Amino acid sequence: MIQPAWVAQAAWANLRADDRAWLLALAERAGAGGAALVGGAVRDALLGETPLDLDVVIPEADVEALAAATGLPFVFHPAFGNATVTLPDGRAVDLVRARRESYPVPGGNPVPRPGTLADDLRRRDFALNALALHLSPTGTRTLLDEVGGLDDLRARVLRPLHAGSFHEDASRLVRGARLAARLDLRAHPDLLAQVPDALAVADRTPRLWAELRLLLHERRPGRAAGVLRGWGAGTLLPDTALLDALDTRRDAGAEVPFTAYAAALLHAAPDPGTLAGRLSLGDRPAALMGRALSDTHFPDGTPERELRALLRPDAYPPLTGRDVLALGVPPGRGVGEALGHLAALRRAGQVRSSDDERAALKAFLATKGPHASL
Repeated sequence: MIQPAWVAQAAWANLRADDRAWLLALAERAGAGGAALVGGAVRDALLGETPLDLDVVIPEADVEALAAATGLPFVFHPAFGNATVTLPDGRAVDLVRARRESYPVPGGNPVPRPGTLADDLRRRDFALNALALHLSPTGTRTLLDEVGGLDDLRARVLRPLHAGSFHEDASRLVRGARLAARLDLRAHPDLLAQVPDALAVADRTPRLWAELRLLLHERRPGRAAGVLRGWGAGTLLPDTALLDALDTRRDAGAEVPFTAYAAALLHAAPDPGTLAGRLSLGDRPAALMGRALSDTHFPDGTPERELRALLRPDAYPPLTGRDVLALGVPPGRGVGEALGHLAALRRAGQVRSSDDERAALKAFLATKGPHASL
């Protein structure tokens, strides 16, 4: 359904000026079918945001030839007939030939077939992501809404496009939770009815684990994980209470990187190695978790200190070499000996505060004779 011209203009006005110029030039090169900005960029523009990520459907032109004609670097993906073009500022734009898709195997890759722009919109995940801002070769702008996505956007409702959506691709469940948390959306009853379908094929859907990894990159990963729990899909992740706590710290201004969220998730997992492999986390989160659980001193504001406050709430700042020197230990081998003694006491649970360590150090130095005492 074609929406009133003012709706198209509202979305167009919220695009960056350089993006508008680039899209107009692309539509002109594409010929009679023009080009259509689709998905999240249209959604966000209608919400008053300035989208950075652009996805463009080409209804009729040859995508590879069109990408080449832009004069920009691009990579062509022949399996799906898509091209990824790199804009001058480094952002990537996906150019997609309009298509239909079918899923012979639930959770597997879809099989594409040529289609119309309407077909392409109907293959998407949620109605509010199935909006298109079509540009004719002359620059005429039209907002297309095939499935009632504009009404869903106004109502802040997240609705799958058909009853088998999550059975085809369970990753849509996690993507929906990310969107719901980020944009304050509520789940349509049709979405909640499909959650068991997604859980049934989750282990056979590699894209679902990729979406869970992206969840940890959200502004509030704990909130997104909470959406999954609220939808009855909490079993996809281990306990996420630590993610909620890190959200609170981040909201308060703390620097909490992706690796800290990943480390917190691994700490809660019964099998951290398996989870790290499924989410393709690499070695850095586990290494961060190990440092946070250690007695090594880290300055305030570091991810290690942020995590340690959550993983070891009874932990205290141990004495450092500088502290030992300030307490009268002369520079040299004695500093290392004193620190080693204190570390042994911490491992044995014989000191529980910085004051305990100072008292223990005094007692230790007293055994070394008057020249080593305080």
